[in-house]
Amino acid sequence: MLQPASCYDDLLRQFRWQIPERYNIAVEVCDAWAVRDPDRLALIHLDEDGVETRWSYGQLAALSNRLANALAAKGVVRGDRVALLLPQSPQTLVAHLALYKLGAIVVPLANLFGVDALQYRLENSGASAAITDAAGIAKLFEIRDALPDLRLLVSTQETPGDVLSFEALLAGGRDVFLPVPTGPDDPAMMIYTSGTTGPPKGALHGHRVLAGHLPGIQMAHEFLPQPGDLFWTPADWAWAGGLLNALLPSLALGVPVVSHRFEKFDPERAFQLLADQRVRNAFVPPTALKMLRTVPRSRLRYDLALRSIGSAGEALGRETYDWARQDLGLTVNEFYGQTECNAVLASCSAIGVSRAGAIGKPVPGHTVAVVGDDGTRCAPGEHGQIAILRPDPVMFLRYWGEDAATEAKFVGDWMLTGDRGELDGDGYVHFVGRTDDIITSSGYRIGPGEIEDCLLSHPAVALAAAVGKPDPVRTEIVKAFVVLTPGTRPGSELEENIRAHVRTRLSAHEYPREIAFVDALPMTTTGKVIRRLLRDEAGVTAVLEE
Repeated sequence: MLQPASCYDDLLRQFRWQIPERYNIAVEVCDAWAVRDPDRLALIHLDEDGVETRWSYGQLAALSNRLANALAAKGVVRGDRVALLLPQSPQTLVAHLALYKLGAIVVPLANLFGVDALQYRLENSGASAAITDAAGIAKLFEIRDALPDLRLLVSTQETPGDVLSFEALLAGGRDVFLPVPTGPDDPAMMIYTSGTTGPPKGALHGHRVLAGHLPGIQMAHEFLPQPGDLFWTPADWAWAGGLLNALLPSLALGVPVVSHRFEKFDPERAFQLLADQRVRNAFVPPTALKMLRTVPRSRLRYDLALRSIGSAGEALGRETYDWARQDLGLTVNEFYGQTECNAVLASCSAIGVSRAGAIGKPVPGHTVAVVGDDGTRCAPGEHGQIAILRPDPVMFLRYWGEDAATEAKFVGDWMLTGDRGELDGDGYVHFVGRTDDIITSSGYRIGPGEIEDCLLSHPAVALAAAVGKPDPVRTEIVKAFVVLTPGTRPGSELEENIRAHVRTRLSAHEYPREIAFVDALPMTTTGKVIRRLLRDEAGVTAVLEE
């Protein structure tokens, strides 16, 4: 764990990894607390009607033991891949805990996935079982014939056919279960990459991934845990952001978590939940923060108790950073990582580690640098790839079934993120953009983040994404896809106004020569803009125009 310190240098100096030879996620996040303090609050769940139920560590330990026993009796064994297709709920957490105790490999899948996305991941992982709800069962029935490995289906709701009842399994299981002895490197979960630039890959993680996250999450939340802390995130627990930036670290640190399923993120309802539950700590991805920013007079309308906000997944940007300070009275602590190696850079305003436009400094225990294509460190101010040095407890074990892709992820001992960045003279890392998101125009290499941040500073813009559109003269031009604020009408005059806004605030080579007004941006289930689809759209447009 990270110990509180008064400055960044002290934080680095006093930290040492201490991961025991026997390490199991379920024991760390639940059973150890259940032994020490079984009545300690672990989870507050709000159902769709707002009805609240509370769950202690002792209750979760007993329920997960029951489920582990029941699943073992149905043939689930160590190393089996088991898909979880469930929203934020107590059943989801109980299933995670039971499967870690069994030594199985959890494959979290988002409820929003369609049948093609599910089939790809289930087929690729070779999942032998799936735990889901009625909606998930309906999707799985459509593709079941194409999934010969999938032999066991469990539903948390009543469903037809040969589907096992989650509640019946709990009722038939025993309260006592001895977790399979696992070590830090034993596989625990497989999280599929977002697929923003190509087919998703299964990033396999060991149980140590939890320990590897703790210092980064503690840093971004200003030395979590503090008395009275209570955590919430709108991020789906099927994503590394919801699962490993929020749920599991919070519980491991003894901080209770609020769970609630949002069918679609609603900024007004999110503010109401924060206020009603007196949430103290929140992980809110940048896109969701930008949507919260559209709520007028939020600080006056909602009585918030927030102590810390962490944000990661995309670049936050200066505009949203400044808005949070002015409207929420909080500095958002931006941090950085990816599915393969997360929470390795972080900010912590409590000790003065915070800079608008930067994604933080290296978290204690992680060696992070900006490197060139050959793995040599870049000088401050020089663009390169953000990279993490192995071995590292938070780093993935490998890509499932893709040895060549795993090998290609490294140059020497540096794991390349595919994200372009630069280091400033004070040790902060600044995100420039994905390697394949970089726009090349008239000899300039342009990162989309700065353009998008500038677009958001225009009062008519709610959301924005910038991509490169093929151009016979300039190689590419900047094309912006813009979602307008409610009540704003698109038109040529507004388009020119927005274009001039960027031209005057940034530079003549960075402004969007084309602007498309859209109702929504294509996003992954994790809230990242899928620029690949926007690039495809821009490319198709270019071909048609020629």
